[in-house]
Amino acid sequence: MERELLILEPIAEAPEVGRWLSALDDGRHDTIRELDDVTDEMLDERPAGAPNSIGTLLYHIALIELDWLLVDLLIEASGVPWPEDLVPYADREGEGTLTVVRGETLATHLERLAAVRAIVHEHIEPMSVEDFHAPRAGESLDVSPAWVIHHLLQHEAEHRAHIALVRDALLGRLGAPS
Repeated sequence: MERELLILEPIAEAPEVGRWLSALDDGRHDTIRELDDVTDEMLDERPAGAPNSIGTLLYHIALIELDWLLVDLLIEASGVPWPEDLVPYADREGEGTLTVVRGETLATHLERLAAVRAIVHEHIEPMSVEDFHAPRAGESLDVSPAWVIHHLLQHEAEHRAHIALVRDALLGRLGAPS
């Protein structure tokens, strides 16, 4: 039996930055693993009691990751354009619920997640440790890249749990409470 090695290898010049990015990527690996039994047909379904479909949650994860990077860290004045073709829908509808995303394949969602993550890496990997911890002054908040990565780890983990619950409900894996 092969022994498993669970460590965070730095994937940036500054090891601390690289370990945080490695943790972010490890969390994404866990999210993708939760999608193993998900079919394209399941992406738009919402079982009773589920406020969101798997497809809507996957879109939301990608959009929020990109929003924190481009809007809150790089600040619009940086000139980095919002990739409309990658994330064309707003995060929420009029009543505050997540925008429903329908009709996309799992491959499309995975490509979007990978493209967003590549953008995150492009902008975070070159940072020094000092820059990684330095707050950016926005209109209503000051936030550091380190805090954003922390938040994105938590955000995706919470939605990964939602995805697993929806998946299990759709696959009939959820039994009656004991």
